[in-house]
Amino acid sequence: MHRFRKGRPVSRLLHRLLALGGLALFGAAAGASTPAMAEPLRIVAFGDSLTAGYGLPASKSFAVRLQDALKAKGHDVVIVNAGVSGDTTSAGLARLDWSIPDGTDGVILELGANDALRGLDPAIPERSLDTILARLKARGVPVLMAGMQAPPNLGAAYQKRFDPIYERLAAKYDVPLYPFFLDGVAGNTGLNQPDGVHPTAAGVDIIVGRMLPSVEAFLATLKAPVPAANGAPGTAAPGSADPG
Repeated sequence: MHRFRKGRPVSRLLHRLLALGGLALFGAAAGASTPAMAEPLRIVAFGDSLTAGYGLPASKSFAVRLQDALKAKGHDVVIVNAGVSGDTTSAGLARLDWSIPDGTDGVILELGANDALRGLDPAIPERSLDTILARLKARGVPVLMAGMQAPPNLGAAYQKRFDPIYERLAAKYDVPLYPFFLDGVAGNTGLNQPDGVHPTAAGVDIIVGRMLPSVEAFLATLKAPVPAANGAPGTAAPGSADPG
């Protein structure tokens, strides 16, 4: 047991102890009233080579340039690049669970270009996208869907079946839709790489600039949590072919 030093007034020690105790309590109270640092919104850009940044330095990819643009406007956000070159909607569905981890605040869904380039039956991407949206809704993960359009060389009949997929699914799942991911860039040789398919760095910046208002509106909806669905995933669209 600690002994008081001889000759030292007990009252002075008590005053010191009380003062130290008061400071500790004050510090605890001050800490309790200080708000915790808010975590940045974590958004997964889930797509194919158009998201991944095929042929470009990582710093020029869609995900990085979108994050830069959002931060420049004051948004505390991290955009995770979950784009895989060559992915069809079916391939995206196959990796959905590990590509969209728990804790994800929102998803920008960009898939379907490779389905169209391969001329797949439009029922296949519709079925895969339907399942992706249903599973994300069941998990309570909000989605901003980016639409795609079929290349003109596939003909008007194919375009008529493919292009409306996105608007139809956006309405079904009540998710915001950015109608055409490549708006302002598709078909412009000066904004695409020599393959005529993948945007240059300048093309990516145009995509980001045009899409930015839609993304900001999407971020504004993430302040309130989206409840997970209680029911089973939505019914897949009918089609004659199976997902590849």
